[in-house]
Amino acid sequence: MSSPQPVSVEPFAPPGVTWSRLSPRLVTVRRAISGVVTGVLAVGLLVAGVLVSPWFHAGAGLVLLSGAWEWWLIGRQVPAWGYAERDDDLLVLHGLLFRTLVVVPYGRMQYVDVKAGPVERRFGIATLQLHTASASTDAVIPGLPPEEAARLRDRLAGRGEARLAGL
Repeated sequence: MSSPQPVSVEPFAPPGVTWSRLSPRLVTVRRAISGVVTGVLAVGLLVAGVLVSPWFHAGAGLVLLSGAWEWWLIGRQVPAWGYAERDDDLLVLHGLLFRTLVVVPYGRMQYVDVKAGPVERRFGIATLQLHTASASTDAVIPGLPPEEAARLRDRLAGRGEARLAGL
């Protein structure tokens, strides 16, 4: 009779896993987008405060306060992302307050997308999205350098084909 395998006490820290982190440029991209949206809303409310009612100035203050909170939160959220390749699956970890660990078996992958919008391309990052047979196990890894995204795409697609061929 074999002894039972040790169970990890922390479900978000499987034993022997080395996490790869996202590019810090993702923080810059998300903060830039947030800053533009916050700025446009705040200016619109300030103009409405001059033209319509001074009460809109309070709305502008709330938008600026919310933007400052989001600025701080982005700096905390991005470093909480991680991914790890194992022999049979890919792990994707994210979240601070509500943590999520997605395990994507290579044999369940249908295809892998790499995408980058104009802002992401300007800052030299891309997003990798894994599509599986079950929509609930699809995984997204944002903020990868384009070379790493292409390498990961090719590697995961190759592993997925190998596992699928073995079924």
